[in-house]
Amino acid sequence: MAKKVLIVSNSADLHVDLLIPILQAKGCAAFRLDLDAFPRDYQTSQWFAGGALRQWIRHLPSGVTLDLAEVGAVWSRKPAPFSFLSPDLGIQERIYAGAETEQALFGMLYTLDCFWMSHPLALRGAMWKGEQLQRAARMGFRIPASLTTNSPAEVKAFRASIDGPVIFKALSSPNLGGDGLADGDRVACGIGTTVVDDDMFEQLESVGELACHFQQYIPKQYELRVTIIGERVFAAKIHSQDDQRTAIDSRDMSADILYEATVLPDAVRERCLAFARSYDLPYSALDLIVTPGDDVVFLENNPVGQFLYVEQLIPEFAMLDSLADRLIEECA
Repeated sequence: MAKKVLIVSNSADLHVDLLIPILQAKGCAAFRLDLDAFPRDYQTSQWFAGGALRQWIRHLPSGVTLDLAEVGAVWSRKPAPFSFLSPDLGIQERIYAGAETEQALFGMLYTLDCFWMSHPLALRGAMWKGEQLQRAARMGFRIPASLTTNSPAEVKAFRASIDGPVIFKALSSPNLGGDGLADGDRVACGIGTTVVDDDMFEQLESVGELACHFQQYIPKQYELRVTIIGERVFAAKIHSQDDQRTAIDSRDMSADILYEATVLPDAVRERCLAFARSYDLPYSALDLIVTPGDDVVFLENNPVGQFLYVEQLIPEFAMLDSLADRLIEECA
């Protein structure tokens, strides 16, 4: 029996929208589990009896049922809050329903002895930015001087130790907790990487509210987005210094800057692969800086980082095809 690909994400994930037709065209069936519609639009069963395990997931709107014994590969993409049949659950009911749903779902998925891109336990282990910096330094990357603290005195000492500007950036998300919130519930649009000016330093007492992340600003010649799919490395050279809007934070997509394919030096390529492998990640997206002196500086790793925008700007990368091929290869 041909194995299938299980994709765990949410209904707004364009990456999944585009990947499924590619898998189907290559002769591989895929089952999509949208967490923002789960368990509302699904039924599940996990049955242990006589030393055997039977488990399935059924998508109610389509009537399609997936026998988990048929799963050969899992693409674990993006999380989302669960949805329930009753939209008016009380606070305690919703907390309990969420905890029970998580236990039921992942108690099933974690039984799958198959290929994961990437396993949730590996993803969680790879998400901590402070640990990433330590690991990157140990593996030979240059990293910026960095400080994470809720002590205003530490920030003052850090600034005094730095020759040049200091930047602030969020550790979790630049959207300041607004991901998934309705427009009416969102009180701030977010903040990108920001140079800390004198006015901001005069408000340092606010750092005492929660830990903030500061780094030495590294002058850039250009930036690199390095996407790893299996053993394939796709390096995008980002000409972020060509526009003032992207000079500090290249994520401003309103700026029409050049993205082009480039080839990494062998040592850098192998270091990127080794970094992803060290977390047991078959997929990863690293952000690097190349300085005017051609030094390569590690910024961060994104275990489920977006890649579609890079493929749209550099179509020859064909990363969707490569990802589909990797999943199909593991289903064979």
